[in-house]
Amino acid sequence: MDRSDITLDRMRSFVRVAERGSLSAVAREQGVGQSTITRQIAELEDAVGVPLLSRTTRRVTLTDEGRRYYANCLQILRLVDQASDDARGAQGAVAGTIRISATAALGIRHVSRLIFAFQDIHRDIGIDLNLTDERIDLVREGVDIALRLGPLDDSSLKLRSLGRSQRLLVASPDYLGRRGRPLVPEDLAAHEGIRLSNIAGSDKLTLSGPDGAHHQVAFKGRFVADHGLAAREAVAQGRGIASAHRWLIDDLLATGKLEPVLPDYRPSAVPLSMLIVPERAGIARVRLLADFLAEEIARLPGIEKN
Repeated sequence: MDRSDITLDRMRSFVRVAERGSLSAVAREQGVGQSTITRQIAELEDAVGVPLLSRTTRRVTLTDEGRRYYANCLQILRLVDQASDDARGAQGAVAGTIRISATAALGIRHVSRLIFAFQDIHRDIGIDLNLTDERIDLVREGVDIALRLGPLDDSSLKLRSLGRSQRLLVASPDYLGRRGRPLVPEDLAAHEGIRLSNIAGSDKLTLSGPDGAHHQVAFKGRFVADHGLAAREAVAQGRGIASAHRWLIDDLLATGKLEPVLPDYRPSAVPLSMLIVPERAGIARVRLLADFLAEEIARLPGIEKN
């Protein structure tokens, strides 16, 4: 084994192939040809002296030796990143790239501008922002931090609760003028409900009343979307009544373009969480962004502490 051939670049490529399960995906990620990644892996395997990956026509998987080597590579690369951060930190500089994933509507409405403010302070930190409502595999996609709405399954990721996101029923004055204003939750069955297709059971609403009692009512309509911003546009255009996160429509409420409906009855608040890949949590730039976002998101409209 020639240890001089075990380079950090080859180790990083191996780790990403192990996480993505695809040579071509990693090649696209790094902006190089697949032959470059194939060569790096082959040279690393030659240097280590054992096969690390098992290749089939459909997928690349780790060998037993590869699984052990992958775990050790993660530790080594994390220490390298931390050492670099510590060295730069001694000179007062933190640099590098952070990949963050956020729920799409929250990312567009608020997270983007928070990132801009963060980069104005830390000018040497790059941000790669991925917007999706899907529950992606953070390690596989190379994401450092994710912001997610809703309950989360148990995982090996580091979870940081950011609070709960309040929701309320809203409609435009035009819609309410045409269709009338609901007076009790049961009246909603006769109205157009604007719903999200990626939320299970959105055809029914559970509302908490002023006396603490729960009311479950039918909530149906002709417009269903898979993106919060589409629902925002629909309710603003007078297409119906929506159950919306306050941070999504706070500006429309402030200007009178939307009005609360049944203000004494509220849908339940939704957990808002930050997920951090444990191996990345100790890196200075990741830690800085996580702390910054946690502090700023707590100030968003409708975010209540647990």
